[in-house]
Amino acid sequence: MSNTSLVAILLSIFAGVWLFWLAICIVLIIANWKMFKKAGKPGWASIVPFYNVIVLFEIIGYKWYYIFLLFLGIIPVIGTVAAILFTISYNIKLAKAFGKETGFGIGLWLLSPVFVAIIAFSNDINYVGPVVNGDIDFNDLF
Repeated sequence: MSNTSLVAILLSIFAGVWLFWLAICIVLIIANWKMFKKAGKPGWASIVPFYNVIVLFEIIGYKWYYIFLLFLGIIPVIGTVAAILFTISYNIKLAKAFGKETGFGIGLWLLSPVFVAIIAFSNDINYVGPVVNGDIDFNDLF
């Protein structure tokens, strides 16, 4: 096998993988856009970095400044555990904001692209609003 054929094979594999990930990204952008629209927020907000998290927190009833809790992961060990618990908590609240239970929220945490697509493209799932007043509630985890 010559070097040019090996390069051609590697480039075709790379192009296939790149096209696959591009398709996944496009589907995720559409799903997030539709989920934001279902919640009565502008769809374009889902593609603006940092602002999309602030709007997502509005959807679930968190204050905008809770975004700083996502940076807890930079603190070794304890911060990482706290950031993971916070992420699980807001995914559960997102599920409840769309009328789903805690198990669906765990699914959002583990397989976010799949469960966001379920929220976005399902006609049976509607936005019901934040369940609580916006405080972090870890009771859903235990």
